[in-house]
Amino acid sequence: MEIRAYLPEDEAAVISIWNRCGLLRAWNDPKKDIERKLSVRPDLFLVGTIDGEVVATVMVGYEGHRGWINYLGVCPDHQRQGLGREMMQAAEQRLRDCGAPKINLQVRTGNQQVIDFYKSVGFQVDDVVSLGKRLEGDE
Repeated sequence: MEIRAYLPEDEAAVISIWNRCGLLRAWNDPKKDIERKLSVRPDLFLVGTIDGEVVATVMVGYEGHRGWINYLGVCPDHQRQGLGREMMQAAEQRLRDCGAPKINLQVRTGNQQVIDFYKSVGFQVDDVVSLGKRLEGDE
């Protein structure tokens, strides 16, 4: 798999992966999420390709204090082949290069398969409560 920065022509494939992986919710417009990411560190929006086909994605964030992982997804046809692990290694390296001391991410409660994946690549559950507040409705 080749890992590179997202390109505008990747949009449909990326959204398809997010949809097939169950990452999309009605209150998040994926096109707006892509636009937002492209306005802040677009170099940290990565895709993985095999023979030119986008098969994996990850949005990496860094605001100077913590690194963040969003929208890690691997096309279901290519799951369980180590591609998610490769995407995370690329994300982690870019965050190290930025000087990030820690990575945070959120997993929906009850998604044990994804929690187990992140544990397998070295993450642990932090004793915190995640709070959120919508500033804009995408629907």
